[in-house]
Amino acid sequence: MSIPLIIILIVLGIFLFLVEFLLIPGVTVAGIGGAILMIGGVILGYHHHGMQVGNLILLGTVALSILTLYFVLKSKTWKKIMLDSKIDSKVNLLERDEIMIKQGDEGVSVTRLNPMGRIFINGEYYEAKCLNQFVDEQTRVVIIKISDNKIIVKPKN
Repeated sequence: MSIPLIIILIVLGIFLFLVEFLLIPGVTVAGIGGAILMIGGVILGYHHHGMQVGNLILLGTVALSILTLYFVLKSKTWKKIMLDSKIDSKVNLLERDEIMIKQGDEGVSVTRLNPMGRIFINGEYYEAKCLNQFVDEQTRVVIIKISDNKIIVKPKN
């Protein structure tokens, strides 16, 4: 096995690692393939060229991996194609003066409360929670508590 072929395997492995790291979230074929190619290149270097050349290939692989990662992350070129999503929205953030319901109001469950679900009260839909039991759809419910933007209901008996 020639040295240029071993170098090509290692460079291809580093490229697949970069694809895994920057473009594809999670552990996928690209990351596993990159690891196999890099480790395989180092092992082939040891096997075909001896201990001294194998050590140089291993040291070169580690150094090239670190330098490549450093320069790729430092340059802003990859920002254009890199996976970059941020979620900064919040759900069920109601101000006290916006809430049109109060303790004791009655409504109907739109979905099954298991323990969370949707209810319809006073012409509006809300997320609600039922403690200690499940409530089926189209069941009459009563609000027993509103705290920290959470509506707690129970079935109306």
